[in-house]
Parts: sequence; C-alpha cells; structure tokens
Amino acid sequence: MLNHVIQFSVRHRFLVVCAAAMLLVYGFGVVSRMPVDVLPDLNRPVVTILTEAHGLAPEETESLVTFPIETMMNGAGGVERVRSASSAGLSIVWVEFDWGTDIFRARQIVGEKLQLALTRLPEGTTSAMGPVSSIMGEIMLISLSSENGKTEPIEVRSLADWVVRQRLLAIPGVSQVVPIGGGTKQYQVLTNPQKLQQFGVTLDQLTEAAKGANLNTAGGFLQTGAREAVVRIMGRAQSLDDIRRTVVTTRAGVPVTIGQVAEV
Repeated sequence: MLNHVIQFSVRHRFLVVCAAAMLLVYGFGVVSRMPVDVLPDLNRPVVTILTEAHGLAPEETESLVTFPIETMMNGAGGVERVRSASSAGLSIVWVEFDWGTDIFRARQIVGEKLQLALTRLPEGTTSAMGPVSSIMGEIMLISLSSENGKTEPIEVRSLADWVVRQRLLAIPGVSQVVPIGGGTKQYQVLTNPQKLQQFGVTLDQLTEAAKGANLNTAGGFLQTGAREAVVRIMGRAQSLDDIRRTVVTTRAGVPVTIGQVAEV
C-alpha cells in the first residue's frame, strides 16, 4: 500500500504539490480563527449537585442521600454518566451530559429530577446545584494561617468567609469560592432539663424563642403631615446577653427568659 502511494506521488508531482499547498493555506486559515483558551474545557457538560445532610456518617450519606439522587439522575434524558462522592454530612453528585448539550437545558433537566428526589431524602437535608463551571475550572488553593498561632481558628475562618471570599467572588470569571477548615462561628443554647421542668417550659417553646431572638420585622409607616417614616422593630441579637434576656414564656405574670432555663 505504501509503495503505491509513493509511486502515485512521484508520477503526479504537480498534483501532490498543489494539494499540499491548498492544505497548507486551509490550515493557516483554521489556525487564525481558532479560539485560544488558557484552560480549555475538555469535558462534557457537567451539572454538580451538592447536598448537605448534617449528622450522617459517610455510609449513611451514601445510602440515604447519594444513592436516591443517582438513581433519579440515571433516568434523565441525555445523561451519559453519573459520578458521586460521599463524606460525613456531604454528598456531591456529578451528572455528565452528551457533547453539544446546552448547559442551561441540562440544569433544567437536573432541577426537575432533583425535585422528585428530594421527597426521598431524610428530613433536614438541603440540596442545591453548583454554579455553571467546568470540572477543569479549579484555579488555585489558598491557605490562611495566623502568625505564631495568635489568632484563633474561628477568627481565621470568619476572615475567610466574610472578607477573602467576598473579594474573590467580585473578580470577573470566578464562579465559586469554597472555604474549608477552621472553626465556624455559632451560638449554642444548651438546655437544662431540670430548669425546663422547674419553670414549666417545653423544648418547643425554647426553640421558638431562640429563633425569634434573631429577627427584624416591619412596623408599617408613620405619617406626620407630608412626611412618612418607616417603623422598624429591631429584634436581631447583637450579643449573648441579648439571647439570654429573650422571653420564652410568662409564669404567674413573671417573664421566663432563655438564660434562666438554658446556658447560652
């Protein structure tokens, strides 16, 4: 076969040279119009599903959260492959579609299937689709540390959440920034069963009071002549003492506060 090709090329030199020149010109034209990307997307359209299931071990997350979502996504139209990863309290499912599928149509299909899958998940589970980004889109890992350990881990995490992350998201082209590690700031109300029984307070009453201790509401408008002022009821807790002083219920006309029945 190769000998025939060589013989044909030798006998028809002019034809081979013309074909090579045409191919060279066509190649230059294609290269000049070819888009240039530093990080080209070499993967099929992918939709990421992030599901939080607090309190579940990796085995429980796999069986109770990841498996129902995978089962539902496998039956979606245009899906080529479904992959997943399960850890303590977190499930990640990647749904890959066929080449040429519009990413927004793929997200619509996944969203419809995800609504059906949510009815099978444990109570308190929250699920959401990740932003439109490529699996090749991880740019860098940034580490924050304190000098000589003078700053507490919870303060470092707060700095990453409310300062560094917000500034990185403001950069054009950045779709997501995920903080990992450190300590997450939270307020805890630790109940005391003996005090609850002593003051006649139920756990539901205490829970509702703690929720209401961090809520602002609107009070309408106050009209004075040609002026109109907005009335606001400021109820957000600014300190631990604000939570402690929150009234849970009244007993014989005397208010019972959260600080009397629990430790904040």
